[in-house]
Amino acid sequence: MLKITVLAVGKLKEKHWREAVGEYAKRLRSYCRLELKETPGEGFAEGLSITEEDNIKVREWQRMARQVRGGSYVIALDVQGEQVSSEGLAARMEKLALDGQSDITFLIGGTLGLPGEALQRADWRLSFSQMTFPHQLMRVILLEQIYRAFRILRNEPYHK
Repeated sequence: MLKITVLAVGKLKEKHWREAVGEYAKRLRSYCRLELKETPGEGFAEGLSITEEDNIKVREWQRMARQVRGGSYVIALDVQGEQVSSEGLAARMEKLALDGQSDITFLIGGTLGLPGEALQRADWRLSFSQMTFPHQLMRVILLEQIYRAFRILRNEPYHK
């Protein structure tokens, strides 16, 4: 069974986000071994310089990187990444499984995003849109799309 890890910066504090993530985690149990990991985000004030923002992203990535298993296929969520349809994500996941890759880690950066080092480490950079989403909401969107991908691959109703 495919092992999927969602590694995100920051805690989900709001009950509605936790409940939504919990619902998709429950649904995904039939399809994969799902692990949800959080690393602490850096606190900061508005008005940082680019250098200060970069330093924060690097520190957050250093904590994340320690939790990425060796051999895991890493997918970084990045607004500049490749945009695919739900069917495209399903096809990518199926190809990985057929190629013997049974461990996938999705990276969700904090408020400032992921640094270049994280994007370089990634095997694939995935964009859900050119729009910016709150990183808490992105967890829900990602889990829903992973769930949808499994439903597509099994020709189960839900997708349309």
